[in-house]
Amino acid sequence: MSDAHYEATYLVETPLPLEAVAEVMAGEQSCGTFTRVEGETDELRERASANVVAIRDLGEVAQPSVRSSWLDRKGLSTSSRRGEVVVRFPIANVGVNLSTLAATVAGNLFDLGEVTGLRLEALKLPSAYRKQYPLPQHGIAGTRRLTGVTQGALIGSIIKPNVGLRSEEIASLVARLCAAGLDFIKDDEIAANPVHAPLSTRIPAVMAAVRRHQDRTGKHVMVAFNITDETDAMRRHADLVAKESGTCVMASLNWCGFSSIETLRRSTDLVIHGHRNGYGALSRHPGLGIGFRAYQTLWRLAGVDHMHVHGLGGKFAQADDEVVESAKDCLTSLCDADDRVMPAFSSGQWAGTVEQTYSAVNTSDLLFMAGGGIMAHPGGPAEGVASIREAWRAVEAGESIAGARAKHRSLADAFSFFSEH
Repeated sequence: MSDAHYEATYLVETPLPLEAVAEVMAGEQSCGTFTRVEGETDELRERASANVVAIRDLGEVAQPSVRSSWLDRKGLSTSSRRGEVVVRFPIANVGVNLSTLAATVAGNLFDLGEVTGLRLEALKLPSAYRKQYPLPQHGIAGTRRLTGVTQGALIGSIIKPNVGLRSEEIASLVARLCAAGLDFIKDDEIAANPVHAPLSTRIPAVMAAVRRHQDRTGKHVMVAFNITDETDAMRRHADLVAKESGTCVMASLNWCGFSSIETLRRSTDLVIHGHRNGYGALSRHPGLGIGFRAYQTLWRLAGVDHMHVHGLGGKFAQADDEVVESAKDCLTSLCDADDRVMPAFSSGQWAGTVEQTYSAVNTSDLLFMAGGGIMAHPGGPAEGVASIREAWRAVEAGESIAGARAKHRSLADAFSFFSEH
């Protein structure tokens, strides 16, 4: 692959010959349409057309993933086959334009009549092209520097109850969580700027609690304020966080869109914590949508520093191997610079999921978040944090969790309580 092209890998499902459908895909997303048109010269096609560079037949499927009225009209509703298709696109067709890059690799292809399923799996970008987009402003190293956590996993929690608490109540809870020993605290994705706890009062109240804790202990706890909103409001919210000595903001990526996150990245030096809520609508069907490898590539081009990957043994539908691969994708550079982002593990996490997490990803360069796993601990939040920290200490030292449980009450109590839930 030259520096003038990028490649997209797809899972394609169709009753038609894979080779024919792959050519339709390449034409539809570059300079072609269903028939050659005036002005579509050989020189233009040579310069602007996308090309199919690989096809791998994956065999027949039991039934089509979705129905196609186009195939019905053609009388072609027979059994479908799946295949992996790699298409190479000219960078010149897109330029440095993230929204158009996404529209090219994940746009009308999903509506093609020839397919009964299509999934964007991966994007491969030349290093020079990737570096024309923002690199993470902070990423792993910057997050460690701002929190003072030089080694080991960062331990975090989420404001619970998700919504309903008033600003002063949230500030009181944050003070308690800071005292419990957390490195990171975040808002829930559905708690952005509610009437009962507007950001205009919540940010100053919470950061006053964080600063008091820092004055006592020297530790600055990172708080990810959910500033999800329209673009101008997000910028105002981020400015207030910075004014109050905050270090992080959170946004619901799918609902803000690429342009909002790109604008936010240009307008603030804060850490951007990328929350992927809604991603299941794009990915949960194995034959449709966008796989996480491609998804996180696009959002990393927007400039996020953290990406949610869900959690092992958690409460959501993703299989553990998908969670692990997602984390590894975040921890893999896309170019010859360090553009890794910190994977954020969340959803049903507690001390009992630490061992399998560390064994699977083999690193502590991650954010391990537990809501109920900390705040529902029978000994209270401080014991919840202690149980998770002890679990991480044990696995990083190569010790057994069973042995650690015998020596540490907080860990033993966590297993006694959460194993039954």
